Amino acid sequence: MAAVRPVNPAAGWAAPGQAAASRAGGSVDWVTRFGLVIMVAVLFAVSGGMLWLVGYNYDGLLGSPATKIHPSTYLLVLVFAWRSCTFGNPVGYMVAVADRRPASALMAAISIVLLVVVVVRQRPGMAGMVDTFVAAALLVLMLAEDDERTFARLQTVVHAVMSANALLALFEFATKTLVFPYRLDGEVFTDLRSTALQGHPLANATITAVYVLALLSGSRSLSMPLRLGLIGLQTAALVSFGGRSAMVTTLVLGGVYLLFSGVAYLRHGRVSVLGAALAVLLATLLPVAVAALFSYGFFDALLERFVSDSGSANARVEMFELFKNLGLPDLIVGPDIDLIETLRRINGLEQGIENPIIRMVLYQGAFFTLLMLFGFALFMHEVARRCHPGIWLPMLGWLILLNTSESLASKTTLLTKFVVLALVLYRPARAVSRQRMQVARA
Repeated sequence: MAAVRPVNPAAGWAAPGQAAASRAGGSVDWVTRFGLVIMVAVLFAVSGGMLWLVGYNYDGLLGSPATKIHPSTYLLVLVFAWRSCTFGNPVGYMVAVADRRPASALMAAISIVLLVVVVVRQRPGMAGMVDTFVAAALLVLMLAEDDERTFARLQTVVHAVMSANALLALFEFATKTLVFPYRLDGEVFTDLRSTALQGHPLANATITAVYVLALLSGSRSLSMPLRLGLIGLQTAALVSFGGRSAMVTTLVLGGVYLLFSGVAYLRHGRVSVLGAALAVLLATLLPVAVAALFSYGFFDALLERFVSDSGSANARVEMFELFKNLGLPDLIVGPDIDLIETLRRINGLEQGIENPIIRMVLYQGAFFTLLMLFGFALFMHEVARRCHPGIWLPMLGWLILLNTSESLASKTTLLTKFVVLALVLYRPARAVSRQRMQVARA
């Protein structure tokens, strides 16, 4: 009798018993679960400034190439290798997770191909391809196993580390002392904006803004008082980071969301007397609290950023001037690096090209940029599909903030952090119940 081909192509690669567990969303081993938790904690809590104190030059240009990769990426690769071995067949594991998350597998493949191209062409951005894109795709592939206990522990880690990050930021703001200042080859960043646990102020502002929006429309396992407390804490920390775009994006999107949610609730729900009294009380006290903070100078640093942007707005205009000196072949495959560096100095863009698409076109060429954008768009769509509908709020804020700096066109862990926030804080309730039913049937 002819063998029956499995419906799931990955099942044919798995060891006996692994295919059924894989289809049923069975729990992973404790080493994998513990490794993912530690990896996420390191990702959110260990900055380049902290690594410099132990002799690990992550943010600088000098030193060993091995130190240009974040420790969380190394941990993720180790956990992935361990899980692929315990699965019974490493190739079968990769096929299984790729079958569940094809867009993530595609972005990982595109990133690895571009990594090889960058190395062969001797262009900058080797570590960026690994930390920015490969790590994010690898994490989504591992979380495709839908282990409920892993997600529960990751949620606790995210809330704990983000709360510690906000408290440290407020401490630095109050004392004017940076505990782990941002460094470039050991040179301390002269800006006194808070750096907290995640390093650069703008990186802190971006991920904090996304987290605030996620607390508004996600994190449904938390009680309402706890969510409100976390939102207040993170919003205060957001001021200390001095991110203008992050603050405006959070206030506008958060305000619109609260307005429409409030109107919808009043139309279809019943408001308790206690809830109404608390809402009136908060509405009365909020202007008083803001006025008091203004009088104590809490918003001075942020207002100074709006008054003087240190040439940031001019840089967004000047970056388009670089294209006037490039021919069509240069735009397609990427111009000479020395030429780009010279043009940047001439146009006063030493601090960076504040748009990821423009920067990637200038350094890697339009062809590779379009290829990467294609993989990234599919990847974001796949992540959004695995979340409940409220993900649109932080996703919109995330895409807006991406275009205010070099972000994904340089080495960063922001994409991996966003993936964690999205998949952990927006885990659909139906996915949990479906997983339990599948495990029971298995």
